[in-house]
Amino acid sequence: MCRNMLMKEYRICMPLTVEEYRIGQLYMISKHSHEQSDRGEGVEVVQNEPYEDPNYGNGQLTEKRVYLNSKLPSWARAVVPKIFYVTEKAWNYYPYTITEYTCSFLPKFSIHIETKYEDNKGSNDNIFDNEAKDLDREVCFIDIA
Repeated sequence: MCRNMLMKEYRICMPLTVEEYRIGQLYMISKHSHEQSDRGEGVEVVQNEPYEDPNYGNGQLTEKRVYLNSKLPSWARAVVPKIFYVTEKAWNYYPYTITEYTCSFLPKFSIHIETKYEDNKGSNDNIFDNEAKDLDREVCFIDIA
């Protein structure tokens, strides 16, 4: 692991079941990708295929490039390469997902997100079965209900 890693856990309580959330999530991802894909920019699906993991079972591996140059303020466009995109690589074993984000012009920068969906009110103190050393993290409760 990176020595400059920030580890935070967000527990977001929602007024939905895990299955209801999944349906809404799939719809909104599709809608957002469609809305943002105009003028040659937006979302490019690079890879979308079934994936099997010995620990998590069957899932879906997707890799997307999100082109953002026209979304940047003018001062940022002056220093960012003309072809600027963020790569999202996701391993979806719903209700568990792993997502990694990288930036086309900052190769050493990355964001790693693990997400697990459960039908509870954020009461699982070790949802990812972390070792004791990794349990020392900031936990933020967010209740949108």
